Amino acid sequence: MGDMARIKNILFDFGGVIVDLNRDNAVKKFLELGVHDVDEMLSAYQQSGYFLELEDGRLSAQGFCEKLSKELGRPVPYEKASEAWRSFIEKIPAYKLRELEKLRENYKVFILSNTNPFVVEWFNTPAWVPEGRPLTDFADKVYASCEIGVCKPERAAFEIVLKDAGILAEETLFLDDGTENIAMAKSLGFHTYQPKNKEDWTGAVAEILGK
Repeated sequence: MGDMARIKNILFDFGGVIVDLNRDNAVKKFLELGVHDVDEMLSAYQQSGYFLELEDGRLSAQGFCEKLSKELGRPVPYEKASEAWRSFIEKIPAYKLRELEKLRENYKVFILSNTNPFVVEWFNTPAWVPEGRPLTDFADKVYASCEIGVCKPERAAFEIVLKDAGILAEETLFLDDGTENIAMAKSLGFHTYQPKNKEDWTGAVAEILGK
């Protein structure tokens, strides 16, 4: 535990760590739209098929709607696709946002999320939380896979954050609920903690930081 004192930065996953996820809700919404193979393409950690193309930036939100419309043989409005993606997020615990603010008093706080333009557009508005503040208010910087062009657990996703933020892996604690993401971070020298979806990780983080 001695080297834990060197931690200067905390890098958070978004879904499953800061917000509670419910994959079944999203599957249900996409099934209602008529996407019958959604169960194979939609994961809590990394998507596949054109769902992945949306998350790694190869497809825009509009491109996703067009692809979906073509697959289904009928128009899928932007609002319906956005609603389906946002239904993945079941709850936004206010105490976790408060914890991010508290941690920022002593650490640099970053977010690295495998996510898509529909969710990014939503959390960039004040409307996503009752506090009326965008997600960017709660971190030094937010890195979304669809904007940086690569998803976790790819090594490049972590390297982009390290370079852009000007931080070192060995001085950074990484929290993510995905086993593969944690494994990659460990191999790069990050300190890591893997909470379960919906877990209150505040006590564990305080212990790691030696508070």
